[in-house]
Amino acid sequence: MAGPRVNSFFLGNSSGVNFSIILSPVDEETGTLQLANCSGSKRAGDWNLNVTPGPNASKVTISLTRNLQLCLPNATDCCTAPLCVAETLQVLACRDSVVLAHLLIQAEIYANSSFTGNVSENATTIPNQAFQPLGSCPCDLTAGACDVRCCCDPECTPELKELFSKLCFTGVFGGDVNPPFDQLCSSWSMGNKPEWFPFLCVQSSLNNTPFLGYFYHGSTSTPKVPSFKIPSQTSPGRLFTGYRQGDPVMTEENEYFTIPQKSMAGQCVRSAPVAYLQNFDVRCLTSRASYKEGLPHDVRLNSGTGDFIQQSVVYRTITDPGKFIIESEGPRTAEVLCQNVTFAEHYTFLCKDKNIEQINVTIFLGSLCDGEILTQRFTAKFLSLTSTSATELFGNPGYQVGKPVRAANMNASNTSGSLNIWQPAGRGLCTSATYTPVLFGLDSFSGCTLEVGIDEDCSFLRGNVTEKLDSLIQATHVGKRNNSSHSDLDDWVKIIRLDPFNSNTSVSTGSIKGICRDIPANLNIRIIFAEVGAVQGVPRQEILAVQISYSTIIWQFQCGLICENTTSLLPITAAVQFIQVPAQPPVPLTRFQMNYTEFDCNRNDVCWPQLFYPLTRFYTGEPYSQCLAKGLFLAFLVLLAAVMNNPWFSELWRSSLV
Repeated sequence: MAGPRVNSFFLGNSSGVNFSIILSPVDEETGTLQLANCSGSKRAGDWNLNVTPGPNASKVTISLTRNLQLCLPNATDCCTAPLCVAETLQVLACRDSVVLAHLLIQAEIYANSSFTGNVSENATTIPNQAFQPLGSCPCDLTAGACDVRCCCDPECTPELKELFSKLCFTGVFGGDVNPPFDQLCSSWSMGNKPEWFPFLCVQSSLNNTPFLGYFYHGSTSTPKVPSFKIPSQTSPGRLFTGYRQGDPVMTEENEYFTIPQKSMAGQCVRSAPVAYLQNFDVRCLTSRASYKEGLPHDVRLNSGTGDFIQQSVVYRTITDPGKFIIESEGPRTAEVLCQNVTFAEHYTFLCKDKNIEQINVTIFLGSLCDGEILTQRFTAKFLSLTSTSATELFGNPGYQVGKPVRAANMNASNTSGSLNIWQPAGRGLCTSATYTPVLFGLDSFSGCTLEVGIDEDCSFLRGNVTEKLDSLIQATHVGKRNNSSHSDLDDWVKIIRLDPFNSNTSVSTGSIKGICRDIPANLNIRIIFAEVGAVQGVPRQEILAVQISYSTIIWQFQCGLICENTTSLLPITAAVQFIQVPAQPPVPLTRFQMNYTEFDCNRNDVCWPQLFYPLTRFYTGEPYSQCLAKGLFLAFLVLLAAVMNNPWFSELWRSSLV
């Protein structure tokens, strides 16, 4: 119950049911609940009963009708005490004088304490705290009385101040809220000042102080923020000289060509530009209510030389919608609305050198209804017209982030291999999970679950789990580069496999029912890569080594009250980690660098070896002439300080003052 109203629901058919409310159904002498009868009405005292019927449930609302304001003098219809209402109610649902259900309500409602009187409109004026302290006398703590030792208290008379005039509070608490700062020339008498203080002190009034006043911002200049708009082309002829890897593909209207893609946060971006020579395969979840169409497929694209090419679109009907649609767990309504939507779009860009020659688009359509979740798939692949295979052999030969890692099985006649992780679907079982390739540069973690019985043999379970994990790695080698040739073994690195069980480790057979040890439930894939150069400013990355290892766990059967004829779920996972290392081993540290770390600029805030860096040609923060002038002036100040610290200069200075 919240406030003077309470809601409840009567489940079932409410036709012919009479609802009533009874006030104070508890016997005051015995404290027991009185026997309920169906002779009540829908109003009792200050309470009203309202019923909203429905097909399967009826909403029952009990509300209080009295005023909850606290009584003022000579006022009626109000609460005389803070505890305004303390009553017990009983709601009955009867049919033919037979009680079907009852609800007991104990109401304790306090009076509304909101202030309803007149409010003064005289506002306190607060001074500008930048130039005047808000509290000029912090030690003035008692209103209308003199605070002892608080000499700035206006309530203290001169006679009272004489009693503690020598014991007044000092500092900010004693009222000195704007003390002179140490850099003022008037602070010379404070002592402990260096000899050069008169030459570098500040002449200023106390109105300009670090304790009060605004900061001095100096002159400001308007920053030149680059515009996010695409610059318009001046010449109507050839707009481009060709695409480079990573350049956005442009349309005829000089706009980005967009296809839904995944962002760094894992969310689907519907208007993501397509980058040249960067393949992707993404899946986005949507429903019929949130479904939106993308760019129309009659948009012409810039080939890279100023010419425009039309998309070649082929429409097909989806044959197995169960692979894309997830049924909603909520109840289905009587009338279900459906809509013809796009299930998948596959784009194939045929390229030659820096230009796009042809675009083939395959679109799969299907029906999406209310209460269903659709997994849309969008793919883009760039192929070379001069290549005989489906693998592109142009552009940057190294791996780019987001591209699949190439794998090969050199022990088979067909050398094509695969390096995958799981993509669970439905309940997440391994029997229904599909595969997705490992993407370069993207650490990933996936898994699925196995149904295991309580009588499962541990040796059989280890073999089954190992077989499931090995099905992800159908390869013996991994390509160093994105264009590694199958005919050249030097273009591939061998996968280093660390078996889950070696000959020196004894594997427990598991004599306890429902418990198995040393289950290799985790597959770890570590890929070491390095940057070995750049092509047109884009880093060229190569894979140096690949290691596969297993992590074992102790599996225990989990069940409820009954364990017979039930199965437990065993999760198995696969993790991919990319580790970047330098292309060349770092230069070893010398004995001087290891012993004298204060000269290491990477481990200290002060870098003495770069003391004169602003005077070199490598410093581009200011013109070289200004840097040289400032450097000579600094050298003059150092020389002047050295001369002034000489004893004979002090004697000469004193003799000149005499």
